[in-house]
Formats: sequence, C-alpha cells, structure tokens
Amino acid sequence: MGLFRGRPATPEDLVLRARGGDTDAREELLRRYQPFVLRIGSRVTGRFLRAGQDDEFSIGMLALNEAIDRYDASQGAGFLSFCEMVVRRRLVDHYRRESGRHELPWSALEEEDEEGHRQEAAPLRQAALDKSQTDEDRSNLVEEIERFRALVEEFGLTLSDLVEACPKHRDARESALRVARLVADDPLLSAYVRQRHELPLKALENRVTISRKTLERQRKYILATSLVWMEGLQYLEEYVKV
Repeated sequence: MGLFRGRPATPEDLVLRARGGDTDAREELLRRYQPFVLRIGSRVTGRFLRAGQDDEFSIGMLALNEAIDRYDASQGAGFLSFCEMVVRRRLVDHYRRESGRHELPWSALEEEDEEGHRQEAAPLRQAALDKSQTDEDRSNLVEEIERFRALVEEFGLTLSDLVEACPKHRDARESALRVARLVADDPLLSAYVRQRHELPLKALENRVTISRKTLERQRKYILATSLVWMEGLQYLEEYVKV
C-alpha cells in the first residue's frame, strides 16, 4: 500500500490512519487480519469456520471493524489483543442467542497472544463478566475460575488441555456433559474421581450407552466438567448446563 515507507505498517499504525478517515488503511486491516478473525472464531465455536460461508465469520469481521473504531492505545493493550477481546465477545453473544443457553466451549477460557501463543484468558474475559452484573458477582466469578484452574491442575490438566479435548460437535458435547452430570451426581462415582483423580471408566461403561473408546477420548472434558458440579462452582455451572 505504501502507507509507511521503509518499514511495514504495524496494526497500530493502520488503526491510526483508519481512524483518521483513510479507507485504504481500514481495508488493509480488514484484509490482513481476516485469518486472525477466522482463527479466533474457530477457537470460540469449537469448529472450523469458512470465510464468506459461516455467520460467525461475518460477525467476527464486523467485530474487527468495531475494534478499529474503539481501540484506544492509551489503555496499554496492543490492537490485536483488544481486537481478540471484541471478536470473542461478539461471537459469544451470538453463540448464546443462537443456543438459547449459557453453555460455552472451554475455548472461552483461553486466548492467544499477538504471536499466536496460547495463554489462559482473563476469567472468561468480558463475556462472563457481562453476565455478572454486580461487583460481588464479578469477584465471585473470578474466584471460582481461579479455584477451578487450580483444581484441574491437581488432576494433571490445564485449560489448554480442555480446549483441545472439547468435543467439536454439539451432540457429542451434550452427550459428554450428560456423562459428567452422572459422575457428579453419583456418590460412588464422584468419590472415585476424588480419590483416584481419574474417571471410573469401567463403571461408566455399564451405565451409559457411549462406547469405552469415546469415553477415553472425551475423558479430560468429562472429568473437568464433572468437577464443576462436584465442587458446586455455581457461576461456572451456568456455562456447562445440558
């Protein structure tokens, strides 16, 4: 584009120009970060998104354009970090409206930095905080997420593990959640989990219609979700309802 001679234009450079009315700079941002939006959208929804075919892609691109208009460098965050927050927020809002429920994929707990490295998100980012209207609710939610993060670490799990383990298809995710609910509600099964730090796969085989192979594949997701109910994490329960 030739906007900046001698060096590549940074996202912040382009945002500054776009905010000043430079349509070329805005178009460059929308073109350059389309893959970025697709990557975030795929992680939030738990499935592969296609440009121009999925509603989530369009929502993400609108959020990117919104981020250009709202970005404030004085707040200290880089543009891409701010952009990710806005894209995630808009996609989660869409996800809730479409599903008519609060259940979210574990990917809502994780984000990427500007170099694409995974990192644990601030507690459910703004999506969760929007749901908790009072300061007390926000504080309790943050405390629960920290408790949950520490708890799953005792079981040898991380939030990144849970993102990878989350079933990609809705019916598979709902089936796994029903197994997790069974584990949490059954005293013997939940006691086994607490004592052994693993799922009672053999016992579950006789209680559910899911195959042993599927149970093993969904082990991390079922285990982590059952812990939410077992520990009575009431704020997080809203995100894992069947």
